[in-house]
Amino acid sequence: MWTDITLPAPAEALYHTIKDAPILSPHGHTDPVWFAENAAFSNPAELIIIPDHYVFRMLYSQGLSLRELGVGVPPVQTDPRAIWRLFAAHWHLFLGTPTRAWLSHMFVHGFGISDPLTSDTADAIYDRIDAALKEDGFRPRALFETFNIEVLATTDAATNPLDAHRAIAESSWQGKVIPTFRPDACIDPADPRFVSELSKLEDQTNISLDTFDGYLDALRAQRQAFKSLGATATDHAIEDLHTTWLSETQAEALFAKARRGALSSEEAQRFHAHMLVEMAQMSAEDGLVMQIHAGSRRNTNHVVFEHFGRDKGADIPVRTDWVRGLDVLLNRVGTDPGFSMIAFTLDESTYARELAPMAGHWPSLKIGPPWWFHDSLNGILRYFDQVVETAGYHNLAGFNDDTRAFMSIPARHDLWRRAVALHLAQQMQRGQFGREDAEALAQHLATDLARKAYRL
Repeated sequence: MWTDITLPAPAEALYHTIKDAPILSPHGHTDPVWFAENAAFSNPAELIIIPDHYVFRMLYSQGLSLRELGVGVPPVQTDPRAIWRLFAAHWHLFLGTPTRAWLSHMFVHGFGISDPLTSDTADAIYDRIDAALKEDGFRPRALFETFNIEVLATTDAATNPLDAHRAIAESSWQGKVIPTFRPDACIDPADPRFVSELSKLEDQTNISLDTFDGYLDALRAQRQAFKSLGATATDHAIEDLHTTWLSETQAEALFAKARRGALSSEEAQRFHAHMLVEMAQMSAEDGLVMQIHAGSRRNTNHVVFEHFGRDKGADIPVRTDWVRGLDVLLNRVGTDPGFSMIAFTLDESTYARELAPMAGHWPSLKIGPPWWFHDSLNGILRYFDQVVETAGYHNLAGFNDDTRAFMSIPARHDLWRRAVALHLAQQMQRGQFGREDAEALAQHLATDLARKAYRL
């Protein structure tokens, strides 16, 4: 089974200086309950296939039913071995994709399996993984330590009670798992969860949301609750990036209508645009790094959304206007020494045209690593080619894996480190710098930039 990107000798030498560095995972979507309860993962399908939209979106694109893959409530297929056999029979579909590289790395380095995955070997490989998952060394906390993870951040709704994170903090385990404040459903009136989330926010903080000031106070209180459990960042998913500033009277009036679900689409957009600036100002006050993931149109397959819910592989990149979109926000807080923002895009055309020049100017702005569809060998190399000449290396945020698939974390970081080594070796070959600088940059890109950008 193929596993590793082959590197030329200069790149291979650089790679070996960082291959065993600790993993910083400051943005992702793993479940904190795994680490709070430390229960064994149930079976290979539940661990590897069902939670990973990279896996099931490819299979869905080739006509397989999500329910046959165990996705949905309730799924048609509940036999994990049958799900695994279906996956194995279509393993060839992943050729050429980073998903194939991640999974192959996991099979070999995670489970010691080098046999090709086919319909004929599916049951034997399933049995080997299933047997491993019953061992104490494959429980979540043990894997966390085996993977050499220094810190792992989850992404949690603003109204999450954080019970799992509290349980981790109160346990004797020393692993560092921290929450990330994700307030989208509480600040965007276009979100169908908005009104119900405000009710939760009021209940959890015991702060009245009868006024706009009360609403802001409740959000501040929740941010502090997250910080008390180690959070260092917020996260905002935005399709159409826009920021604006409203007067107190305008904000109060729109908030009153928003609570009743009475805003027009234009009013909802204005309120959300204002709240992004409010969130940025709160970040300048409390030090939480503001992440913006922009340029994804969510849940574009309406049938899938209706029957299977959110985050089921139908989110598609769209154009993003970073310069105009962040104009108001950056001109209010972009030079505040307490404010820091990391920008992620799915619109690669903006790297060289907008984000690199912006990060090369605004002291608060860092460029996040290639995200989602571009978290691949070619995507990473394109990213470096487009941003480094204008932004340099030290205006980048290093790497984060942004995954729901826990077992893929080492593979994703390994692929990033191989791509870093390949890029830096090419830079050396071009005469941009020598070996000493390349080794220092490799260390920065593997760990140090992420540690600094996320204030870890």
